[in-house]
Amino acid sequence: MKTKSYAYLILFALFSVFTPFANGQITAPGAAGTAQTEYPVFNETDNIYVFCVSGESEFTATLQISTELEGTKTFLWEQYNEVTGEFELYFSEGTEATQSEISGLEDGGYRVTITQGETTEIYRAWVFNNWFTASANVIESNCESFKLDGSFISSGMRYYDLADNSELDVFKDVQVEWKEGEVTIATVQTPQIFSPPTQDTEYTFRVYDRFGCETTVNVTYESIVTKAAFSVDPQSGEAPLTVNFTNLSENGNPNLYEWFFYRDLDEIKRESENTDQPIDSIDFVAYDQNPVYTYENSGTYNVKLVSKHQSEFHVCVDTAYIEDFIVVDTSFVAVPNVFTPNGDGTNDVFAVKFWSMQSIKISIFNRWGKRLHFWESNDIRGFEGTYTETVWDGRLGSRFASPGVYYYVVEGMGRDGETRKAHGFFHLFREKD
Repeated sequence: MKTKSYAYLILFALFSVFTPFANGQITAPGAAGTAQTEYPVFNETDNIYVFCVSGESEFTATLQISTELEGTKTFLWEQYNEVTGEFELYFSEGTEATQSEISGLEDGGYRVTITQGETTEIYRAWVFNNWFTASANVIESNCESFKLDGSFISSGMRYYDLADNSELDVFKDVQVEWKEGEVTIATVQTPQIFSPPTQDTEYTFRVYDRFGCETTVNVTYESIVTKAAFSVDPQSGEAPLTVNFTNLSENGNPNLYEWFFYRDLDEIKRESENTDQPIDSIDFVAYDQNPVYTYENSGTYNVKLVSKHQSEFHVCVDTAYIEDFIVVDTSFVAVPNVFTPNGDGTNDVFAVKFWSMQSIKISIFNRWGKRLHFWESNDIRGFEGTYTETVWDGRLGSRFASPGVYYYVVEGMGRDGETRKAHGFFHLFREKD
């Protein structure tokens, strides 16, 4: 059959008008991309059509030819045989239609000859069902980093010089990328990821080429790391200062948290000045998830949280320090210099502002040195921006004290261990404005 068909073609060519590529060219509906042959010997150029398929056993390549020839004509399709270096019969039809199509084609070269009477048109093209398969894994996962490992297999796209049957490859320009969500994080097959995320994260390995063919595969990194973090409220104030510590750590084991509460920074510095030995700066260690601690004494304090995540092969640890020190204010006493117990709602009581005081005594004297009033407390609580204790309401027993100049003496012990003393004069007025 092959010998007869080729003999027929030769005889037909001798008695016909041979018009190669007369009125058009082969098209490829559904092709993802195109290229052109680069025959080293054959002196013509043909189109290469690339179809993207999902696997090596799928054939979706389609070729179509149209002609302007009217009337009955023959479309003879042939497929290139890379072993013999010749085109062989693939499909033939006689029809009055101006178009012919073949589909489900395997990779290779195809030629169509259109004959009508003495007129012949010849067209050629190459088609390839282009595919990728890929796999992805997480390897070498530890507390500092892990690697994403991607591999792939790509279909070959080989054509042949029609003059000497030499082999030629279509340049696909295969690229790879790793993505986290919509963000590209690497363009190599095996990237190393530092600072691993603290939650399970899905990564996508993508393989693609210049024709738009691609495949993707996903892999999930199962997190084995933790990130320590915490907040404090409040971070400053007067002693005694109760501070709430909120654990904001990510992916830590609840039973493995360690809180390190440091001693007063100035106290540590004073001790270190008198010795060459290491100073124990830790006051105590707590293992609660969200501890609450009251600072009884003034000072500057540091806090450290250690978070741990224990997995089958690793115990990953992260440490967080407070961004700014916890500042417990030094002791302080402020006494007003004007006292107007006249019932107008302003300065109606002699009120003293205390800050971080542990105990205090206040005596008020008249101008002749006689003590008229005495006040003391061993449980001082103050609040920012307010006078905290009413020391004297301006009465001496059942009567009002006379307007004039009075003298005060303050003695107390601060929560910073400092003795606080103050004395001075203040004026008592009774007239309303």
